Amino acid sequence: MKCIEFGMEKEYVKEFLRLPRRLYGRGENMENAKEVKKLLLGTHPLSKYFDLHKFLICEDERVTGRFVLTVYPGDDTAYIGFFECVKSAETAGFLFRMARESAKNLGCKKMTGPVNASFWIGYRLKINLFEEKPYTGEPYNKPYYLKLFLDNGFSVCHHYTSNGYSPVAGEEPLYDKRYEEFLAKGYRIVSPRLRDYDKVVEELYGLITGLYSDFPVYKDLSLEDFAEVFSDYRHIINMSMVKMAYYEGKAVGFFVSVPDYGNAVYHPDDPARLAKILVTKRRPRRYVMLYMGADGGHKGLGKALAGSIIEELRKTGLPSIGALARDGKVTQKYGEEHIERQYEYVLLEQTLPG
Repeated sequence: MKCIEFGMEKEYVKEFLRLPRRLYGRGENMENAKEVKKLLLGTHPLSKYFDLHKFLICEDERVTGRFVLTVYPGDDTAYIGFFECVKSAETAGFLFRMARESAKNLGCKKMTGPVNASFWIGYRLKINLFEEKPYTGEPYNKPYYLKLFLDNGFSVCHHYTSNGYSPVAGEEPLYDKRYEEFLAKGYRIVSPRLRDYDKVVEELYGLITGLYSDFPVYKDLSLEDFAEVFSDYRHIINMSMVKMAYYEGKAVGFFVSVPDYGNAVYHPDDPARLAKILVTKRRPRRYVMLYMGADGGHKGLGKALAGSIIEELRKTGLPSIGALARDGKVTQKYGEEHIERQYEYVLLEQTLPG
């Protein structure tokens, strides 16, 4: 067994990208290979913010594991991500041993993961409901990965849930009332027009970078790079399921949802999946509520925004998923009487020996 640290070598980049295709079924592979390749080659818009250290684990000339350590200037944590490994305690033990040694050599005191290079690209480990196909935006991995992390010195530092909701069948007094109350106070809660997309992204940047700054593994980025990260959403969102809240002309809250495309949006070069994207956008079967937030100076606005989305869901009669709320956040309990299932995720960490 050997560990190969690589740079730009084409054969290693190819092997790195090939492993998920071997481990996952067609409907389970959530990796956007084009985006990952840009990260490996240092050409991604966010590459300037961090250093990537890329590794392959090989046994008998066959790749059986991979990982990346991401290091940020001024941060003594190594973020381990793009982790994939065959179901082998021996292979995983060797992989994590190599990761610890490499992180220590980089001067790091802790490893945290899974973090795929950036807060803005993807992080967290899925730990339940593997019998269901992944939804758009879901962190996805093999069911045995949690055991591999725990058996190799990691412990859970944060826990998250996504709520699977039944269709909205009738009135929701709490949310409907809060929505009407805020409209009566002079708030505007509207679905933006697609032609205003760039303006809305700029408003989202001001809100998200303020409201999410205390999230684990969060890192700042420029408006230009934020706009680049969110550029693909222009083509997959239905604007009726995006809400912006304004008060006295200023953006003070947001709610961003997308149709559930499964993993189709991560494989845009596949004609069959492209067809699925086009069909799903016109006739969604479920919505995924990805981002929500309200300025802290406008107490109760979160429920009002939820009320505006509930109104849209009531029209469609579709189920939804409220995605990836950290334990302790009030959004985790929104509509709890309508939760049909709860997906769980964790972030893990390990202190490196001195």
